Amino acid sequence: MPVKRLREYLDSHDVLYVVLSHSPAYTAQEIARAAHVPGQEMAKTVMVRLDDELVMIVMPAPAKVRFGRLREASGAAEVELAREKDFVQLFPGCELGAMPPFGNLYDIPVIVDEALTHDTEICFNAGTHTELIRMSYADFDALVKPTVMRMSEYEVM
Repeated sequence: MPVKRLREYLDSHDVLYVVLSHSPAYTAQEIARAAHVPGQEMAKTVMVRLDDELVMIVMPAPAKVRFGRLREASGAAEVELAREKDFVQLFPGCELGAMPPFGNLYDIPVIVDEALTHDTEICFNAGTHTELIRMSYADFDALVKPTVMRMSEYEVM
């Protein structure tokens, strides 16, 4: 169901993409290895709370959220990881931890780490731990319209 909804959305916007299948993997780095995708092109989704608002953070697989940097960049007084119980029901049909970075489909704001904007392509979970979608970053940006911030220690290669 999740990949179908996402594919229908991409198709309705005439976006070129590829669906990649891989053996089950659960961390962004494992998924990148299983799918033979460079780590810097593999985007992971992290759910956080900025003050009282649930926000989707999208960043390169090898990156770590630097909460102080995110607090400063966002202007939020409080920044914390969201608890699973706070968001699991918002992504019907998606496996926990495999939500695609299309917060716009779920009425959730999206913030992208600036490091991802330097890649021509982005690859991300398509709602399961066995399927990815690869597409151009420009198309992703045009559809999702994320806020871009530098919030990790990840260095662009």
